[in-house]
Amino acid sequence: AVFDTDSPIPPDRISYAVNQKLPDDIVVVKSEEVPKDWHPRYQNSVKTYEYHILNAKMPDPTRRYTTYFVSYHLDLEQMKKAAGYLVGEHDFASFCNIHTDVRTIYELTVEKSGEDLTIRVRGNGFLYNMVRIIAGTLLQVGRGFYTPEDVRGILETKDRESAGVTAPPHGLMLMRIEYEKDL
Repeated sequence: AVFDTDSPIPPDRISYAVNQKLPDDIVVVKSEEVPKDWHPRYQNSVKTYEYHILNAKMPDPTRRYTTYFVSYHLDLEQMKKAAGYLVGEHDFASFCNIHTDVRTIYELTVEKSGEDLTIRVRGNGFLYNMVRIIAGTLLQVGRGFYTPEDVRGILETKDRESAGVTAPPHGLMLMRIEYEKDL
């Protein structure tokens, strides 16, 4: 976020003041002064999202707002292979709901630790629902409904109807934004 202020609070302390007024599920981790003409929407940046899945026999009600519960077996290796087809610069029309544009995915990983599965995607920008559609498609690969090679074909069709379902929102988290000055 960017805003103008005449506050006497030092720029690096604004985050502490703002956090006192935010709900518990939102935290400002850093605040700093920027040039008057700087705006986050118009800066080159790299964003990292994670989609969290609880892959267990039973749901955990304490995690219902932060993970998507999946009780069925997932083939992790097939999901990893499919993810590889999405890395690079592509037209992601098959993986968005509204408009299309070329984006670059620098990294897309699928990792499992115990019952926790994390899909991590790092790129230069994301289209509406893009990460959730990627997660839903990779879950379809994990279940055996698509092969990894099908994902390459889905990407090439540039048709939203060919990709998997949009995964629910509660597993998605924006983890980091790196602006050009930080890269």
